[in-house]
Amino acid sequence: MLRFPAFLMLGLASLSIAAPAQTTVPTAPGRHRVDITSTADGSLQPSYVYVPPRAGSAGKQPLAVVLHTWSYDLEQRDSLLEKETTARGWLLLAPNFRGRNDHPGACGSPLAQQDILDAVQWVRSHYDVDDRRIYLLGLSGGGFMTMLMAAKHPDVWTAASAWVGISDLRDWYATHEHDDYGKMMRACLGGAADESAAVAAEYAARSPMTYLNPRLTVPLDIAAGREDGTVPIRNSLNAFRAVAPNAISDAEIAALVGEGPGLPHPSPSDTASDALLGRRIFLRRTSGTARLTIFDGWHEWMPLSAVAWLAEHQRP
Repeated sequence: MLRFPAFLMLGLASLSIAAPAQTTVPTAPGRHRVDITSTADGSLQPSYVYVPPRAGSAGKQPLAVVLHTWSYDLEQRDSLLEKETTARGWLLLAPNFRGRNDHPGACGSPLAQQDILDAVQWVRSHYDVDDRRIYLLGLSGGGFMTMLMAAKHPDVWTAASAWVGISDLRDWYATHEHDDYGKMMRACLGGAADESAAVAAEYAARSPMTYLNPRLTVPLDIAAGREDGTVPIRNSLNAFRAVAPNAISDAEIAALVGEGPGLPHPSPSDTASDALLGRRIFLRRTSGTARLTIFDGWHEWMPLSAVAWLAEHQRP
């Protein structure tokens, strides 16, 4: 298991007391909680909107959508991400998408997916969003949802960055059957992964691997720490391979999953340095608009690296 404290394990969360929801559209710089009506079931679903300084006076603004991790909700925060998007003059949206993954309405459900789409549309309706630059990113359970949303709703996103994400819920259940994550999956999905054909179908229906394929039109950045004990790197390796089948071999996957030094014959990109990542890179491959990075690390992310990669992308 991961050796970090629990609050680091799921993404350097900083939890705060929930602020009352806004009844008007916030325009002042800062973090604002808003309630957005779900087009799926009519309920009010909360999100946070981070408004940068000079909003509305500097032309259209990019929008970044950050998705919370598996065991948290929209109250999770990352100060580095907030500072970076503010410095770039981006709007930042943090939807709740039904909260922590311990009930059927969460965990990639159609309701959770629609909540994200509704929140994005709400921001687009009330702010001067640059539709050419709508970005998606997340860590762990947020990486899981990032891959799922990119694969199932590609027309919304300019680019997406998924860190240490779960790509196959059935496979991840086998890793965590006997711990709290396994308990949460059973609560979300109706039982153990092999309990029945109906339950197995639910695991598949909510897994990014069911939808990722070489025809994906969204530029997708996938990154994982090689020593991650919470979400094994095969989740990231398999997700990238689904999008780029010929970019990584069986032998290379075996070398990375194993305990050896890494790739026996790395390519120049596999040993490149990355100042924003700040870690040794074991593998970095690009195929089309997809990129995979396996770095020296655990269950973690480097949001500055994610934002810098996203910023390179703009729709025509």
